[in-house]
Amino acid sequence: MKTQAACASERDPWRQALILLGVMGLLCAAGVGHAEPPPAEGECPTLNAAGTGPDGQDAAPILLKEGMRVNADGILALQSLIPEEVWLHREAFFFEGMMMQIGPCHRRYASARAYQEATDRFAGQATLDRKGNLSDYTAGAPFPQEWIQAEDPQAALKWAWNLEKRWRGAGAHGRFRLTNLPVRMGPAMRFIGRFFVFQTAERADLAKTDYRWSGTNKMLWAEGGEFESPFSARGLAWRQFRPPKAQRKWREPDDIFVYVPSLRKMRRSGTPWVDGAFVPAYMVAGRTPGGGGLALGGQGGGGINPGAGPSLAISENARSGLTGLFLRPNAYVWRLRGTQNVIAPLNGDNSGWPIREERNYGPSGLSVAGDRWDVRHAIVIEGALRERSETIRTLTVYVDYHTLQPLYWATRTDKRRLVEVGILVHRYSADREQPAVLADGATANVFEPVAASFFNALAGRGGWLRESYELNSTPYTESERRRMSTNHALQRGH
Repeated sequence: MKTQAACASERDPWRQALILLGVMGLLCAAGVGHAEPPPAEGECPTLNAAGTGPDGQDAAPILLKEGMRVNADGILALQSLIPEEVWLHREAFFFEGMMMQIGPCHRRYASARAYQEATDRFAGQATLDRKGNLSDYTAGAPFPQEWIQAEDPQAALKWAWNLEKRWRGAGAHGRFRLTNLPVRMGPAMRFIGRFFVFQTAERADLAKTDYRWSGTNKMLWAEGGEFESPFSARGLAWRQFRPPKAQRKWREPDDIFVYVPSLRKMRRSGTPWVDGAFVPAYMVAGRTPGGGGLALGGQGGGGINPGAGPSLAISENARSGLTGLFLRPNAYVWRLRGTQNVIAPLNGDNSGWPIREERNYGPSGLSVAGDRWDVRHAIVIEGALRERSETIRTLTVYVDYHTLQPLYWATRTDKRRLVEVGILVHRYSADREQPAVLADGATANVFEPVAASFFNALAGRGGWLRESYELNSTPYTESERRRMSTNHALQRGH
């Protein structure tokens, strides 16, 4: 059966070209999706209990309630609320000894006032062309959720752009720790550093300055960071700038620069086109200064030695660490898979590194189950990547209907084999003891991306975990904004 969004008109020359590339075929095989309206706030689902009662009859249904505790034995009852990609690899994400707390059901988290005002003000102005490019967008959600109809051929594409344009405030910044778990034998490897996201344009809170910071007309956002440890990675730093043209031309590359410590110089990235947020690959092979076998980068990696040639590898994109922060919606052909009520750590209550040095992530090292998981209404969208040189062919994202945050992330090959399955952990800034505020003093109401857990489903083991639990979204100072929005800072101590 063919989808309405991708397969309705094979007479369109552009669509025929995509079919020849095999892009639409990946989506057509899965059928048509439908979107259902979200339940009311506080409406918790009733679940079928596992097992049978003492009289041999099926156990009575269980009404899920906020505050309930669920251990590993109780996960079976939650199967209907867990995405199929996660359930398939549940041994990596749930473990004996875990204790999950059920959070609120369909809580209507308050959005930032400025973001809601911008959404209302510019509603109906944003447009999409046949190739998925966004135009006439200023700030707020490009397509108000209640306006998106399931039968709209561009429904999934609109949700993808809403996901990309979700509210981020000024952008999150803080320390992070990446734990890279090997696919084969070997120890887990950890990298510590700092990263930031600086939203320069389309800022709902900057209406007085045309919704952007002055002097940043050549970028939508800036992202960057620096590794602090281990010693062999210290000083490796990067900057990524996404140009406005990327919204109108998916092939438009980012401006990405990497400071290579072994060369003591900055160079352009070896991966100019990046879908989301860039993180440099890093590997030390043999007995180089710093020693040991260190690797960051999921499927790939690179070698680094004191020469210019080998050092090129670390300027390539690691494809891990900051997955889910950004996306190029127009680089995919999207379909709507439907909706699903799920549980997810949208507003986690359990801290990790650096607040809690050694949190228990289970035998796999990837389980974030020991936290508070909300019941949410998710829009499930799947996109086929237009870039043929990429290993990843399709991406499935579970998007929270109300907050537009990514809850789950799954990638597949062209043969529909799962590559990675990820759970994204957020924290609602307004619930903190000292909530983040905007420049005018208003509460930011930001969902800070405090952790991400990705399992290597293709290999059947391994993956990576990012912990960044001290992230905050407080406004940047003028000097910080200057350093973040230029590559010259890489040559000046980052």
